[in-house]
Amino acid sequence: MYPILHKTGFASQPNADRIDDGLRLTDAYITAAVRCAPPDNKPSPEEIAACAPFLDAEMEALKEVKVVVALGRIGFEAYLNYLKRTGFAVPKKDYLFGHAAEYKMPNGVTLLASYHPSNQNTATGKLTAKMFTDVFKRARKLAGLAG
Repeated sequence: MYPILHKTGFASQPNADRIDDGLRLTDAYITAAVRCAPPDNKPSPEEIAACAPFLDAEMEALKEVKVVVALGRIGFEAYLNYLKRTGFAVPKKDYLFGHAAEYKMPNGVTLLASYHPSNQNTATGKLTAKMFTDVFKRARKLAGLAG
């Protein structure tokens, strides 16, 4: 993920090796819908719900969000559920997950979807570097950032 964030101007370097390696994000913030590594990397609905307060607190602290890039269906649905918890009507039938899907949300934020950059998706070619790069180039454009 970091090579693409670097290539598209969101990261200061293409790698993240350790906490003090100098990586800095610019105009970007990374969070997760689930805070632990669940068995088989598939969180249960209960695990997602248990972590929701952390996501809510982070989203509330980010006052100038213009674009959310959701990595994978879990991230996508976690953002929709966050909006529901904060009082927005977001019927799932109106917001279908798919790579590069783009929605203007009722809170003014644009939601972009991407397949998750897991080894399962990248090794099989379901998600290519070009596909991932294109999503972040689109995010830059939607956010009104140069580049």
